[in-house]
Formats: sequence, C-alpha cells, structure tokens
Amino acid sequence: MPTTFQKRQKEMKRQEKQKMKLERRAQKKLSEGEKGPSTDGLDELQVLDAPQILEEFMDLPDNQHPSLKR
Repeated sequence: MPTTFQKRQKEMKRQEKQKMKLERRAQKKLSEGEKGPSTDGLDELQVLDAPQILEEFMDLPDNQHPSLKR
C-alpha cells in the first residue's frame, strides 16, 4: 500500500502533467491561429458549374471507358 507521501507525489505529478498538456494545447491553438488552419497539402477546392472533361479519357472509345468496366 502506498504511503501518504507517495500518494501526494503521484497526485502532484498528475497535476503537473495536466498543466503541461493544457499549456501545449494553448500554444498549439495560438500558433495555428497565426498561420491559419492546416490544409495538409491539399489544393484549394474549386466550385464547378459544369462537368470537367479530363484529358486522359478523351481518346478512349466509349466501350473502354473506365466507368463502364465491371
């Protein structure tokens, strides 16, 4: 059975870890606010008003189109 001193040390360690975690979260939130939200390398999305024709499918006959394969 842990002694009172060990229990107190364990609780102090737990509180210190919690405090450090809160500080890290606050710092992360601050640094993210400065540079904006991360896009993870994704290109900016565009709104399309019509279908886009991809060049790699232009020369395929209708019966060889990838969307028709089963």
